[in-house]
Amino acid sequence: MKLIVAIVQDTDAPGLTKALMERGLQSTKLASTGGFLREGNTTLLIGLEVLDLIREKCRTRTRLVTRGLPLSEAPDPFLAQPVEVQVGGAVVFVLPVEGFFKV
Repeated sequence: MKLIVAIVQDTDAPGLTKALMERGLQSTKLASTGGFLREGNTTLLIGLEVLDLIREKCRTRTRLVTRGLPLSEAPDPFLAQPVEVQVGGAVVFVLPVEGFFKV
């Protein structure tokens, strides 16, 4: 058995958790916050191989964000312009599990 730790954007989490439940798979949902955009993420702990389902439900997309400096304080006016960044998708860790106990 493997433990999958999947960190997905909050936007993708409902579709993934619904798809997991429809397949009879349980997961534990943890709220988390990303370091780059400082936005909400959902971390799911899943005890099975579900990588194909994660790939299907958590897509990478682009979004425009500003760097957070007011235009009047920016050393260069171009620094305050929105930039396109990739968001979404998932970061997935697969860990070996030596035992599983439901108490």
